[in-house]
Amino acid sequence: MKKLIVLVAAALALTAPIASYAMDHGSMDMGHGDMKMNHDMGAVAHQEVVNGVKATFKVMSMKEHMAAMKMELPKGMKETHHIAVEFKDAKTGKPITEGEVKAKIQGPDNAEQTKELMGMQGHFGADFDLSKKGKYGVMAKFKLKDGQVRTSKFWYTVK
Repeated sequence: MKKLIVLVAAALALTAPIASYAMDHGSMDMGHGDMKMNHDMGAVAHQEVVNGVKATFKVMSMKEHMAAMKMELPKGMKETHHIAVEFKDAKTGKPITEGEVKAKIQGPDNAEQTKELMGMQGHFGADFDLSKKGKYGVMAKFKLKDGQVRTSKFWYTVK
Protein backbone atom coordinates (compact mmCIF):
# COMPACT_ATOMS: atom_id res chain seq x y z
CA MET A 1 0.00 0.00 0.00
CA LYS A 2 2.82 2.41 0.86
CA LYS A 3 4.48 1.64 -2.49
CA LEU A 4 1.25 2.48 -4.31
CA ILE A 5 0.92 5.80 -2.48
CA VAL A 6 4.55 6.68 -3.24
CA LEU A 7 4.11 5.75 -6.92
CA VAL A 8 0.93 7.80 -7.25
CA ALA A 9 2.55 10.78 -5.50
CA ALA A 10 5.61 10.54 -7.74
CA ALA A 11 3.49 10.31 -10.87
CA LEU A 12 1.47 13.36 -9.85
CA ALA A 13 4.61 15.30 -8.97
CA LEU A 14 6.13 14.54 -12.35
CA THR A 15 3.03 15.32 -14.42
CA ALA A 16 1.85 18.45 -12.61
CA PRO A 17 4.46 20.81 -14.13
CA ILE A 18 3.72 19.47 -17.62
CA ALA A 19 -0.03 19.80 -17.19
CA SER A 20 0.21 23.29 -15.72
CA TYR A 21 2.52 24.41 -18.52
CA ALA A 22 0.20 22.96 -21.15
CA MET A 23 -3.03 24.39 -19.77
CA ASP A 24 -2.12 27.47 -17.69
CA HIS A 25 -4.48 29.92 -19.35
CA GLY A 26 -3.91 32.48 -16.60
CA SER A 27 -0.19 33.13 -17.05
CA MET A 28 -0.23 33.04 -20.84
CA ASP A 29 -1.37 35.88 -23.07
CA MET A 30 -3.96 34.19 -25.23
CA GLY A 31 -5.34 37.32 -26.82
CA HIS A 32 -8.25 37.53 -24.40
CA GLY A 33 -7.32 41.09 -23.48
CA ASP A 34 -7.20 42.24 -27.09
CA MET A 35 -10.42 40.67 -28.24
CA LYS A 36 -12.32 40.10 -25.02
CA MET A 37 -13.47 36.51 -25.07
CA ASN A 38 -16.87 36.19 -26.69
CA HIS A 39 -18.94 35.02 -23.75
CA ASP A 40 -21.95 34.70 -26.04
CA MET A 41 -20.09 31.87 -27.77
CA GLY A 42 -21.20 28.34 -26.96
CA ALA A 43 -24.65 27.12 -26.17
CA VAL A 44 -26.06 27.71 -22.72
CA ALA A 45 -26.29 24.18 -21.41
CA HIS A 46 -27.72 25.03 -17.99
CA GLN A 47 -28.58 28.05 -15.90
CA GLU A 48 -29.81 28.26 -12.34
CA VAL A 49 -29.69 30.39 -9.20
CA VAL A 50 -28.05 28.64 -6.26
CA ASN A 51 -28.22 30.46 -2.90
CA GLY A 52 -28.09 33.94 -4.43
CA VAL A 53 -25.63 33.13 -7.23
CA LYS A 54 -26.68 32.80 -10.86
CA ALA A 55 -24.59 30.10 -12.54
CA THR A 56 -24.55 29.92 -16.35
CA PHE A 57 -22.88 26.87 -17.88
CA LYS A 58 -21.84 26.83 -21.54
CA VAL A 59 -20.47 23.97 -23.59
CA MET A 60 -18.54 24.52 -26.82
CA SER A 61 -16.38 22.42 -29.08
CA MET A 62 -12.63 22.86 -28.66
CA LYS A 63 -12.47 23.95 -32.29
CA GLU A 64 -14.91 26.78 -31.55
CA HIS A 65 -13.16 27.67 -28.28
CA MET A 66 -9.68 27.83 -29.84
CA ALA A 67 -10.96 29.81 -32.83
CA ALA A 68 -12.37 32.42 -30.43
CA MET A 69 -8.88 32.82 -28.97
CA LYS A 70 -7.39 33.02 -32.46
CA MET A 71 -5.41 29.84 -31.85
CA GLU A 72 -5.16 26.53 -33.64
CA LEU A 73 -6.28 23.31 -32.05
CA PRO A 74 -3.17 21.50 -30.73
CA LYS A 75 -2.43 18.21 -32.46
CA GLY A 76 -3.15 15.11 -30.39
CA MET A 77 -5.51 16.90 -28.00
CA LYS A 78 -7.96 14.36 -26.58
CA GLU A 79 -10.33 16.89 -25.04
CA THR A 80 -13.17 17.69 -27.40
CA HIS A 81 -15.18 20.32 -25.51
CA HIS A 82 -14.65 23.35 -23.26
CA ILE A 83 -17.05 23.77 -20.36
CA ALA A 84 -17.33 27.29 -18.99
CA VAL A 85 -19.34 28.68 -16.11
CA GLU A 86 -20.03 32.30 -15.29
CA PHE A 87 -21.22 33.38 -11.86
CA LYS A 88 -23.19 36.53 -11.09
CA ASP A 89 -24.80 37.90 -7.98
CA ALA A 90 -28.48 37.06 -8.54
CA LYS A 91 -29.68 40.42 -7.16
CA THR A 92 -27.16 42.87 -8.61
CA GLY A 93 -25.99 41.00 -11.72
CA LYS A 94 -22.38 41.77 -10.72
CA PRO A 95 -19.91 39.14 -12.00
CA ILE A 96 -18.24 36.90 -9.43
CA THR A 97 -14.79 35.94 -10.64
CA GLU A 98 -13.05 34.70 -7.49
CA GLY A 99 -13.38 31.22 -6.09
CA GLU A 100 -12.76 27.54 -6.59
CA VAL A 101 -14.75 25.39 -9.00
CA LYS A 102 -14.57 21.65 -9.58
CA ALA A 103 -16.56 19.71 -12.16
CA LYS A 104 -17.16 16.00 -12.48
CA ILE A 105 -18.46 14.68 -15.79
CA GLN A 106 -19.98 11.22 -16.09
CA GLY A 107 -20.19 9.98 -19.66
CA PRO A 108 -22.75 7.76 -21.36
CA ASP A 109 -20.36 4.84 -20.74
CA ASN A 110 -20.20 5.76 -16.99
CA ALA A 111 -16.56 6.90 -17.33
CA GLU A 112 -15.83 9.88 -15.08
CA GLN A 113 -13.61 12.94 -15.48
CA THR A 114 -12.99 15.37 -12.62
CA LYS A 115 -11.18 18.67 -13.08
CA GLU A 116 -10.62 22.01 -11.38
CA LEU A 117 -12.01 24.83 -13.51
CA MET A 118 -9.57 27.72 -13.85
CA GLY A 119 -10.50 31.36 -13.75
CA MET A 120 -10.27 32.82 -17.28
CA GLN A 121 -11.41 36.29 -18.28
CA GLY A 122 -14.68 36.43 -16.35
CA HIS A 123 -15.50 32.74 -16.31
CA PHE A 124 -14.16 29.46 -15.00
CA GLY A 125 -13.40 26.75 -17.53
CA ALA A 126 -11.74 23.46 -18.35
CA ASP A 127 -11.50 21.08 -21.28
CA PHE A 128 -13.14 17.65 -21.27
CA ASP A 129 -13.41 14.62 -23.54
CA LEU A 130 -17.05 14.41 -24.67
CA SER A 131 -16.27 12.36 -27.78
CA LYS A 132 -18.96 9.71 -27.26
CA LYS A 133 -22.51 10.45 -28.35
CA GLY A 134 -25.08 10.36 -25.58
CA LYS A 135 -26.02 11.89 -22.25
CA TYR A 136 -23.38 13.34 -19.90
CA GLY A 137 -24.02 14.12 -16.26
CA VAL A 138 -22.33 17.36 -15.21
CA MET A 139 -21.86 17.97 -11.50
CA ALA A 140 -20.21 21.17 -10.31
CA LYS A 141 -19.16 22.18 -6.83
CA PHE A 142 -18.10 25.77 -6.27
CA LYS A 143 -16.89 27.83 -3.35
CA LEU A 144 -16.91 31.51 -4.23
CA LYS A 145 -15.48 34.46 -2.32
CA ASP A 146 -18.28 34.39 0.29
CA GLY A 147 -16.98 30.97 1.43
CA GLN A 148 -20.28 29.15 0.89
CA VAL A 149 -20.11 25.82 -0.96
CA ARG A 150 -22.73 25.43 -3.68
CA THR A 151 -23.52 22.66 -6.15
CA SER A 152 -25.21 22.39 -9.51
CA LYS A 153 -26.11 19.31 -11.58
CA PHE A 154 -27.46 18.93 -15.08
CA TRP A 155 -27.51 16.68 -18.14
CA TYR A 156 -25.84 17.56 -21.43
CA THR A 157 -26.44 15.52 -24.59
CA VAL A 158 -23.83 15.12 -27.32
CA LYS A 159 -25.49 14.26 -30.61
